[in-house]
Amino acid sequence: MTQVDIFVGSQCNGNPGHGGWAAVLCVGRHEKVLSGGEPGVTINRMDLLALTEALRVLIEPCTVTVHSTSRFLADGFARWSGIWEPRGWSSGRARPVNNADQWYALITLAQAHALTFATIAGDDCPAMAQALRLAGEAA
Repeated sequence: MTQVDIFVGSQCNGNPGHGGWAAVLCVGRHEKVLSGGEPGVTINRMDLLALTEALRVLIEPCTVTVHSTSRFLADGFARWSGIWEPRGWSSGRARPVNNADQWYALITLAQAHALTFATIAGDDCPAMAQALRLAGEAA
């Protein structure tokens, strides 16, 4: 499988507020950049949207390393999502899971790929810095 590195960035002006997301996909020396924004959202929703939109553009099964400045995506995907779905997308307190539509989209898209997650500082890598800058511009 092809190795893809996806660097996801998000920002919100207020939380909730006007949010921006960005993803920088790197395959070898090739790079694809995606970004967008939405009003009245949380930063967590922007993280989810960045990753789901990045996975949507992959045309074949890939080995994907997701790079983010937050543990939110890694923890949600690896630890929580397997609990939420059997509970009908409710949390342990019987409340609906926030952003269940985006979690469901992420889980569905991820089934075609082998995902791993890496948490990095924003200034550790040019692609991560680019994703954060583009998310800020979209917010």
